Amino acid sequence: MFKRVVRQSKFRHVFGQAVKNDQCYDDIRVSRVTWDSAFCAVNPKFVAVIVEASGGGAFMVLPLHKTGRIDKAYPTVCGHTGPVLDIDWCPHNDQVIASGSEDCTVMVWQIPENGLVTSMPEPVVVLEGHSKRVGIVTWHPTARNILLSAGENFNGKNSSSCCLINSFFNIQT
Repeated sequence: MFKRVVRQSKFRHVFGQAVKNDQCYDDIRVSRVTWDSAFCAVNPKFVAVIVEASGGGAFMVLPLHKTGRIDKAYPTVCGHTGPVLDIDWCPHNDQVIASGSEDCTVMVWQIPENGLVTSMPEPVVVLEGHSKRVGIVTWHPTARNILLSAGENFNGKNSSSCCLINSFFNIQT
């Protein structure tokens, strides 16, 4: 006798609804660089997205209330000479974001209160010391101004470094 096997799921009657175009971000040139990264970071004020850029790496910082079609000439954060691989917002300051890149640097940026009006080519601080590309950048969740960056050294093994950012610059809070 054949017994029918059907997996029971509590989600079988749940249906999604597509979001309207005026509530989405449209026409963003997301980076095609392959790396284990989410390509975006969000905080209570902004969303940052790693984008395609000629001549280096860049990312967009968009206010959460600005949705819809994004102009191709929208200002970017564009100080890296190689593609940006990871970005992370500071959990203690909604205007501070860190980025890691293939150019072996970590850069910390201070975004204006109302977002970008013009492109931002100069970071607040540049952290150098990696011998290969920087693939992971993350802030300490509870301690202020502690940033961890990780990359690969010449042996292909993971290497990480930790910096106390407060010794390099004064973050405005």
